Amino acid sequence: MTLLFIDPDKLSVSKTNMRYSKKAPDVSDLLPTVRKRGIIQTLLVRPAAEPGQFEIVAGARRYHAARIIAAETGEPEPLPCRILADSDDAAAIEASMIENLSRLDADEVTQWETFTRLVRQGRDVADIAATFGLPDLTVARVLALGNLLPRIRQLYAAEKIDRTTIRHLTLASKHQQRSWLALFDDPEGYAPTGHQLKEWLFGGQSIAVRYALFDLESFGGAIVADLFGEDRYFADPDAFWAAQNAAIAARRAAYLEQGWSDVVVVPPSEHFHSWEYEKTPKRKGGRVYVDVRASGEVTFHEGYLSAREARRLARGEASEPARAPRPEVTSTMQAYLDLHRHAAVRAALLGHPGVALRLMVAHAISASHLWRVSPEPQATRNDAVRESVEACLAEALFDERRRAVLAVLGLAPDEPTVTGGSGHGDVTPLFLRLVDLPDAVVMEILIIVMGETLASGSAVVAALGVHLGVDMADWWEADAAFFDLIRDREVLLRIVGEVAGETVAAANAAEKTKVLKRIIRDHLDGAEGRRKVERWVPRWLGFPASDYTSRGGNDAVGARDTAESAQAPEPDPDTAPAPLQQAA
Repeated sequence: MTLLFIDPDKLSVSKTNMRYSKKAPDVSDLLPTVRKRGIIQTLLVRPAAEPGQFEIVAGARRYHAARIIAAETGEPEPLPCRILADSDDAAAIEASMIENLSRLDADEVTQWETFTRLVRQGRDVADIAATFGLPDLTVARVLALGNLLPRIRQLYAAEKIDRTTIRHLTLASKHQQRSWLALFDDPEGYAPTGHQLKEWLFGGQSIAVRYALFDLESFGGAIVADLFGEDRYFADPDAFWAAQNAAIAARRAAYLEQGWSDVVVVPPSEHFHSWEYEKTPKRKGGRVYVDVRASGEVTFHEGYLSAREARRLARGEASEPARAPRPEVTSTMQAYLDLHRHAAVRAALLGHPGVALRLMVAHAISASHLWRVSPEPQATRNDAVRESVEACLAEALFDERRRAVLAVLGLAPDEPTVTGGSGHGDVTPLFLRLVDLPDAVVMEILIIVMGETLASGSAVVAALGVHLGVDMADWWEADAAFFDLIRDREVLLRIVGEVAGETVAAANAAEKTKVLKRIIRDHLDGAEGRRKVERWVPRWLGFPASDYTSRGGNDAVGARDTAESAQAPEPDPDTAPAPLQQAA
């Protein structure tokens, strides 16, 4: 590096500097030293685009302090500068970050902004970690902040959210993050923080994966990981306990086979206190106590007897088996009773389609352990696409009806969806509520449940659109996001031909995409003296969808073809059940 003294008017703060901002930084802590001794530590700069000018990569606060002193004295002094090469943005960002980290700790949001810029420059997590002497996990944790809503990052940077809360928010979906922000902004609401937030996210019970006694690879339930990669939790407590209890039963059987006199399972409602028991080996009748906690943690205490039993044993008396009173119904009898009751109710249900409909809706809403119903996430990484969908007429109408359904069901109005867990797995209360509702209201609820669970981009959407005669002109108008996403000149020329005519398209065949988009936009708006085109919809959006070129690649067209090839066969009246024959 070259050392030079450069006049302040030839310096400016580089955008690669981690403290780059249109607003001057606070330098009050530097001013006394700079007034007394001047700038001693060199600034790190590199040549700017304008000849003779330099960009400050590191040392922005020293630069601003020197300018304040120069304004006070009227005598600007050249500043000592080391000059970097001007070709490597990533190296400049690194240099700024390293110097600032060694001198003044940056907050995690500022680190995230800098690390993100390094990732865009092609650096991976391991490379960034090695550069700054940080663990890989620390870098991954900082980068994970990018998955949070910008507003939440701002609150964290402003120290309105603590580190524990921000960590648990990385477990939240975007819908949950928005719901939490709504509570945070509500002066009469309560936004859970810290460990209470984790309970809120998991509906009152968060069970860590580390407590599982069973094989996770064979577990069919969902597991949620925080974005820092340190903790994982079971999304469905019921599924966890089904697998955990099966594993406990297997371990209990194994202990009995090993010759233990008994294995006592202590339920979550009780606790095993070691001071109430005495250690007793297996050969003297010691038992195994299985301490099960509501958190999911299970501890096996081998070789214990109660204090009273230990005293009896010391006196040479036989120990009393720690067995619960014998129930009047054995487990096998209980299975017999349950299965016969199930069969009878299922058969009776055949004559009550209205009840069956309500029961199905209750299962879909409450996420019964036998159902796996998930709302369509409507996910996209593109903010413009997300905003376009959220602002469209169709989404606004559906959301209005959804809120009406939430009110009818007595559910919280800030629930992001009706479907898949609003009832926290308890079907009965919702079913009893639905039984009291008229058919028309139940059908309205069913529509919302079906709409929320309709998979985006699927063949069934293509089939439904055609069957219902959906005219996209009723629901859609071309917006900025749509035009920003069109990059293909051939397609744009075809669209120009649709809205302006083939003569205009041929006359502009050599124009750039920007000009072609402007022509289309002017025709749709009726601007710049062009003929206004009403209710135009691109072929891709129509029902049925079609392509503009022979190259294809539109998933909507593929979904249409799938739907057309999957037409249901006509029912065979000779093999159909009697009620279906009568309906036919």
